[in-house]
Amino acid sequence: MAKKQLRKLLRALPQDGRFRMADIDPDSTPGLKNPKRAIRDLKEHRAALFSLQERLYAEKKRSLLIVLQGMDTSGKDGTVTHVIGGMNPEGVWITTFKAPTPEELRHNFLWRIKKRLSGPGNISLFNRSHYEDVLIARVHDLAKPQVIERRYALINQFEQQLVRQGTTVIKFCLHISYEEQRRRLLDRLRDPDKHWKFNPHDIEERAYWDDYMSAYSLAISNCSTAAAPWYVIPADDKDYRNWAVNRILIETLEQMNPQYPHPRLDIPRLIAKLKA
Repeated sequence: MAKKQLRKLLRALPQDGRFRMADIDPDSTPGLKNPKRAIRDLKEHRAALFSLQERLYAEKKRSLLIVLQGMDTSGKDGTVTHVIGGMNPEGVWITTFKAPTPEELRHNFLWRIKKRLSGPGNISLFNRSHYEDVLIARVHDLAKPQVIERRYALINQFEQQLVRQGTTVIKFCLHISYEEQRRRLLDRLRDPDKHWKFNPHDIEERAYWDDYMSAYSLAISNCSTAAAPWYVIPADDKDYRNWAVNRILIETLEQMNPQYPHPRLDIPRLIAKLKA
């Protein structure tokens, strides 16, 4: 696969105004002819991603926002570990958004999101995000339909403003199947060392699977824009998931093309001073 094609392949492009999660096979591996290459490529590309991030951090003119969404067990934490873990932590701000606190509920739903954005040169990663307010809020009727409809527009305005201010926004939906989630939940129950990760509430949420797929379809249909695209990553295969996210991050940073600054330095004088 030629470089810079995976973003085109996995970008969610609503057809007739509507994107459908059901049209994406969670067990597919688009763009990767040999799935066995995923682990090897990920290791090889680790240095490339680190170098690009270093250039962005040194340049200190622009920033990158990464949004991770997906059903429980889809691999958000794993993606952070295996992909983002290869970056310099000094330039990465990771936020995991839980249920809003009483203070957060007193403000607009974007208030807590804006507080966690980092400055130029940095990468912000949201593990769950402002999209919870149009996903779980829709599934569990936590807001009126007309309120949720307004939130789509507010999200688009917010993300477009970030782009105008110099932040590149990319959003990943990690898409797993109903059966794969069952297998991963069973694995957690069978392994005592994974019991700490298990939440009985996750089983109850499975009853709303179709509602969540509909909510994701609507969110992506309304909010996959030229300024802030959504990428739907088939995530039944964990290695492919990591490979695809890594590849798209590299492509995105390559397009941003951050540059090392070149301050004026009297190199001969400084070298002579060090040798003195």
